[in-house]
Amino acid sequence: MEQNSQAFASNSLPTGEGRGGAVKDQWIAYIYDLQNRICSALEESDGKAKFIEDKWERPEGGGGKTRVIAGGDVFEKGGVNTSVVFGEVTDAMRTQLKINGHSWFACGLSLVIHPLNPFVPTVHCNYRMFELYNEAGETIDRWFGGGTDLTPYYLFEEDARHFHGTYKTVCDQFDPSFYPTFKKVCDDYFVNYHRNNERRGIGGIFYDYQGRLSAAQSSSTAGARGMDFWMSFGQACGDAFVQAYVPIVNKRKDMPYTDAHKHWQEIRRGRYTEFNLVHDRGTLFGLKTNGRIESILMSLPPTVRFEYNYQPQPGSPEADLLDACLHPRDWV
Repeated sequence: MEQNSQAFASNSLPTGEGRGGAVKDQWIAYIYDLQNRICSALEESDGKAKFIEDKWERPEGGGGKTRVIAGGDVFEKGGVNTSVVFGEVTDAMRTQLKINGHSWFACGLSLVIHPLNPFVPTVHCNYRMFELYNEAGETIDRWFGGGTDLTPYYLFEEDARHFHGTYKTVCDQFDPSFYPTFKKVCDDYFVNYHRNNERRGIGGIFYDYQGRLSAAQSSSTAGARGMDFWMSFGQACGDAFVQAYVPIVNKRKDMPYTDAHKHWQEIRRGRYTEFNLVHDRGTLFGLKTNGRIESILMSLPPTVRFEYNYQPQPGSPEADLLDACLHPRDWV
């Protein structure tokens, strides 16, 4: 991992006070280690397919490691990506992303897994750190964000309770108010507002702009929850991914399914695609910072359906899933 943390030194990774110090090195090393552990767990669950790694560099600064899996016995398509990127703040970032400063740095892990079996849910996970600098290279702001959310095609309430319960346990170790707060943020973020506020799935947790350095500098009480606290929280959430998701995969991956089940899966994948292309802030950030298109669009499912005014039969399992997406529930 030491070699990985220095992977982009040749691409002018910023150094100096607040920029090349222990904070970034610690987070970069953690993100690479998390990528390795998650990929190993998913390969073991699939039993056939292996991740293929594609290292890339960003001309403006930094790069990443895109790992993709496809054609497996369990996972039809997926990616577990890490990026360590930086550059100057552009006018587009100032106006559209509301980022002010001279330059920036971001490091994170982002994954999306699309299973073959319709009874196995799709999952998304993202944990990241962002820093802003002034012209002298001094850190003027820093924050952490991320989350993990589940998109089932058929609703198994015990799976929903397991997934949400895993993250509630993590959140409660830091603050009992975190889970209900971050669950609501997740429920209110992954929404196709153009489809009558239909959620992408059954949620999870989601948070952003936590541990802001600018806020801590202006508050005498913010130090108790500064950088160390939010880095530890992000690491605990990242560590919980395998525990939250893989047991669900292993429970459902061998269930028999029909063409009708696949048809519904592709209808719901269409909704997933709509959210990622219309509303997702991560996609927007990648496009506005000249990110790598193949890595950004890795999140899209392999096959989708867009059928005119498709409605599931009332009282069917498909209708139950849609109701859960229209009306968020308390799972734990």
